[in-house]
Amino acid sequence: MTAPDGTAAVSVLVVDDEELTRAGLRTLLSARPGIEVVGEASDGVDVVPLTRRLRPDVVLMDVRIPRPDGIEATRRLRAEIPEPPKVVVITTFENDEYVWDALLAGAAGFIRKRAPSTQIAETIRTVATGDALIFPETLRRLAARRPPLAAPARRDRTPKGAALTEREQDTLRLMAEGLSNQQVSRRLAVSVETVKTHVTNILAKLHANNRTHAVVVAYENGLLHAAPGTNN
Repeated sequence: MTAPDGTAAVSVLVVDDEELTRAGLRTLLSARPGIEVVGEASDGVDVVPLTRRLRPDVVLMDVRIPRPDGIEATRRLRAEIPEPPKVVVITTFENDEYVWDALLAGAAGFIRKRAPSTQIAETIRTVATGDALIFPETLRRLAARRPPLAAPARRDRTPKGAALTEREQDTLRLMAEGLSNQQVSRRLAVSVETVKTHVTNILAKLHANNRTHAVVVAYENGLLHAAPGTNN
């Protein structure tokens, strides 16, 4: 299946424990151009085997699935699949801890189940390209609500080798603002290829598998700072 512009469609695995929800998401997403739902799972146990078999580009993951939940299933994907798909967390819950923990586990984006189908589809497409951060204002708000780590704890938790160069720090801050590679290139007056190199280095040093994960790890370990009281 291809998108209207001739590019390959984004393949999606839908993971939710409610059959009606899965059916609804499949119907809504299949009606959007450039998206193909290739499979469904009802719990966390089936996520890794189905991902190995179907090789989706994106896993649309409910946080509160059973055996295990979506957060642990996201960790397992990252640990057990050499080139894991991007994960978009989808939830009805307002508990920000679920979203933050899923992103810290390696999810690349998040969306509420009640969001319009156009927004869910656009989030999937954006995450699939991996070139921009989803909802940077919300990430700042979530980070501002996290209790600050004490200095010894921060040193213990900061990913090994996370000594970013000055230019990488600049790139990380702009990534956290939601800028794409092209926008970072213009802001820093460097080539897009140079920005891509900086992003690759940042992901490696922070042991992150996508831009969102890198930004969340950076907030968690004090490499980025969100002012308390930041609002979405």
